[in-house]
This record gives sequence, C-alpha cells and structure tokens, in this order.
Amino acid sequence: MHIRKAVITAAAPDQATIALQRLVDRHGQDKTALELIVEETLSAGIEEICVVVGPGNEQSYRDAAGDTLGSLSFVTQDNPRGYADAIDRAREFSEGEPVLHLVGDHLYLSQSERSCAKQLVDVASELDCSVSAVQATKESRLPYFGVVAGTHVPRNNDLYEVTRVVEKPTPTQAEQELVTAGLRAGQYLGFFGMHVLTHDAMKAIGEVLQEQQSNSVDSGGHQTGGPTLSEALAKLATRSQYLAHRVQGHRFNIGVKYGLLVAQLAIGLSGNDRDLILTEMVELLALGKEPNLAAVRS
Repeated sequence: MHIRKAVITAAAPDQATIALQRLVDRHGQDKTALELIVEETLSAGIEEICVVVGPGNEQSYRDAAGDTLGSLSFVTQDNPRGYADAIDRAREFSEGEPVLHLVGDHLYLSQSERSCAKQLVDVASELDCSVSAVQATKESRLPYFGVVAGTHVPRNNDLYEVTRVVEKPTPTQAEQELVTAGLRAGQYLGFFGMHVLTHDAMKAIGEVLQEQQSNSVDSGGHQTGGPTLSEALAKLATRSQYLAHRVQGHRFNIGVKYGLLVAQLAIGLSGNDRDLILTEMVELLALGKEPNLAAVRS
C-alpha cells in the first residue's frame, strides 16, 4: 500500500492560535507549530497535505505555514460537528486513497532514526490496513485521549490487533475494558494523534456520521456536536483488520496547560542547544529555591 496523502485536522476554534505559536526546533531554527507538524508529515514521504480549518481561519494557517505552504491545500469545516466530521471534509481530497492523519495540536519527538510518522507509514504500507499510532499512557492522562485495547501480533511486540476503542474513558472503564497485556499497571494504549486511514476507515467515518446526525441536532435545528474518530474506529475493528502500532517516540499536546512549554523543553533537550537549556533550567531552579528575604524580615 502506497501512502502519499495526508490530512491534518485543525478546525477547532483555538487551533488557529495554536498553529501560529512559535518554537525552536532541534537545530535551533525558529518555526511555527504548524511548520513542525507539516515537516513531520513530509518526513514520511507524503506528497500532498490537506489541512482542515475552521471558517475564516485559512489565512492564519497560510501565515503559519511558512516555507511549507507549497505542500498544503485547505478545506473548511463550516460548523463544529466533531472530529469524525472534520476528517470527512477531506474525503474529496483523499479520492479513496489511504491517508496519513495527524491532529493539529500535537507535536512529536522520535526516539528512532525514523520520525514517528515514518514509523507508522512503514507499518501500514507493509501490512496494507488502517493503523493507529499509540503510546503507553498513564491513567491520569485518560481524559485527553482515545484508548484502544488489543492483543499482540505474533513476533512483533509493538503491534496490536485492536479489539476495543473508547474515546476518553474513565479510569474505572479503562480498568474494566481496556487493559492490554504487557503494559505496566495503570497504563493503557492511548492514541498518539496519528493514524493511517484506509478506504474502509473513511467508510466507517461516513457511516457513524449518518447514524448520529439526527442525535446531534438540538430543538432549534442546530448542530450540537458529532461523533468522534474513536467511534468510527470501533466500528472498523469489528469488520476489518485494524492495528495499533506502539511508536518509538513521544507526543506532546500543545493545546493543554503548559503543553507548549513541555513540548519546547523536550524538543530543545533533544537538539543542538541541550547544554544551554540545561544551564538555564538549573539557574531557574536555583532562583525558585532562594528565600524570600522580605517575608523573613517581617
């Protein structure tokens, strides 16, 4: 299976602001969050990228794209109808081909010579099916991610046949339904914000949108939300081969409190400016331990 297209979903109201946030990459270059996400995508051999944006935000993304703008096209999700609907907006772009999908508020740091996206694309290309990147995720982080459960694929410790998918489960639900053998107690296979979606997966997305359309309309006839990607992937798992791959790397949700700070520190500590950052961190930590002399005198 050849994967040459990608879809980045970035239509949530706050994601245009997130895309414009500036960071310093491993090589000391100043870039926007969107540029880093697009570079991650291109590292997997992707040729065409579609960014799903909110109404009126296309220009913001064009501004944030920098030198990567030439690789991008844009479609608009005109109403906030949910995650699955955002991906479905790129159906015409995908034209039935498999697509690499990334969310617009995550950054990635590989622990391998290959990027996280490249690791995922290589697995999906070889096995010719939909594959979600996952990471061992602590129970305290469950409110932020979809979670899968599955069984190990023989002779591959990082690959799982998915049997269950739940969006942002409670700790009790996770403990009862989503335990996967081989993980530490209190850890689960959380989505990495990165998927390869085949035609079968896109078909499942279309089906859950149709099934739940009537349930997402309020008494005034307005859309109030929509199904998640997890719901579509749960359907996919019941009828097609659907795998989860434990990527050698880390994801950083830059849309949460201190998320951008943590991502920047992780990227910086993995790059050329590691010693400088460590020195600055030591000085900051020492500053935090200095006594408050005014308080002592009083």
